[in-house]
Amino acid sequence: MISIYTQKEQGEEWLRRYRGCLPVFACVLGFTETGLIPGISAAGRTPEDRKYTACADAEFLYYGPEHKAQYPLPPLAAGASPVLISRAVFESLKIPVNLFNAGLPQPPAVPVIDLGGMAARCLSSGAAMEITTVHQLFKQGLLWGERLAANNQHKYVILGECVVGGTTTALAILTGLGIDAGGKVNSSHPICNHAQKWALVQAGLEKMRGSRELLAGGAGGAGGENFTLSSSVNPLQLVAAVGDPMQVVVAGMAIAASRSCGVMLAGGTQMLAVYALISAIAQTYALSWQPEEVVVGTTRWVAEDPTGATVDLALNLGKGSLTKSGRIPPLLATHLSFADSRYPQLRAYEQGFVKEGIGAGAACIAAHLSQDWQQQQLLAAIEAQLERLQLFLVK
Repeated sequence: MISIYTQKEQGEEWLRRYRGCLPVFACVLGFTETGLIPGISAAGRTPEDRKYTACADAEFLYYGPEHKAQYPLPPLAAGASPVLISRAVFESLKIPVNLFNAGLPQPPAVPVIDLGGMAARCLSSGAAMEITTVHQLFKQGLLWGERLAANNQHKYVILGECVVGGTTTALAILTGLGIDAGGKVNSSHPICNHAQKWALVQAGLEKMRGSRELLAGGAGGAGGENFTLSSSVNPLQLVAAVGDPMQVVVAGMAIAASRSCGVMLAGGTQMLAVYALISAIAQTYALSWQPEEVVVGTTRWVAEDPTGATVDLALNLGKGSLTKSGRIPPLLATHLSFADSRYPQLRAYEQGFVKEGIGAGAACIAAHLSQDWQQQQLLAAIEAQLERLQLFLVK
C-alpha cells in the first residue's frame, strides 16, 4: 500500500518505527496572490473561487459533509477536492486535527490558530512578504512544532498545507536555493503548466536580484536553465521575496518536531521545497534537527505524475548549491487508486486532475500504518464522504 521512491532504507526504517502509531495532523493554511493568475491552478474554477479554497477545505476537514458551510467547496474543472480523502481517514481513525492560519485574505469559519501572518503578494513581484512577517511565522512554526511534538511522545506528526498556487512558489524557492527544478514540479492540472510557472519565477527572482544583487545567473526557458543564488543569500529573505506564508511555518514546525518525534511532510512539490528550506535554514542559523525523522508523504498521482518529475526533483535536493548537506528525504506515496470508483469526480484523479492536497496522501499512509487499511477500506471511506456530501447538498 506504500511505495518508497528515494532513500529506501531510511524510509523503511521510518515506517517500521511508526507502525501501529496514530499521528496528530497539523494543516497550515496560506495564500499567495500568485494563485489568482488565470490558468495558474485548477484548485477552484475561477480566480474568485480560488480565494476561498483554503477556507472551504478547512471547514470541510473540521466539520465534515453535513455542515452548512460558510465557504462551500469550490467547483473544480474536474474531480473532487482532496479534502474528502483526508476527512475520510481522520474521521474514521479519530486523528486530532489542528488548523493554522499562516496568512489568508479572510479568516476561515473554523477554530483555527492564527499565527499573525499575511497573505503573500504574487511571487513575480520579487517582494511577496515583509521580512518581519517571515521571521514571525518562522518563530511561530518552531514554537508550534515543539508543542505538537510534546503532546505526541514517541509518535509522529503529519504537517499538511493548503495554498492555492503553492507549486509555483515551491518552484521559486527550489530554484532560488540552486536546485534544478524547472519542468519537474507538479500542478493540479492534468498537464503541468511549466512555462507559465517558470516565467513567473524568472520575473520574481530577477526583481529580487535587482533589489538585492543576490542573484547571479541568467534566463531560462520552461525546462530549465537555473538562476543560482550566491551562497550569501538568506533563505528567509528568499521566502520573503518569492515564497508563501505556509512554507516557513512548516519548515519551523518540522525542525522543532523532528527533535523529539517523527515528521511526515504531507504533499509533493510543495513539501520537497519545504524540505530544501529546512536544510538551508538549519545551516544558515545553525539549528539542530533530526533529518532521519523526516519523510515526505504523498499520493502516487504526484509521485508518478507523467507531466512532472517528482522523484528526480527529490533526488536533486541533494545537489543544491545552498543545501550543501546533500540531504534527500525518503519520498513515500500511497497506492490509493480511484480507477474502480463509482464516482466520476474521483475517477478524474486517474486522468491527472487534482492529485493531492490538504494532507491526502499522508492520511492514507497513516491509515495503512496504524490500522493496516488497504485499498478497499480507503475507497469505501472516501466514497462514503462524497455520498454524504451529495445527499446533504440535495436537501
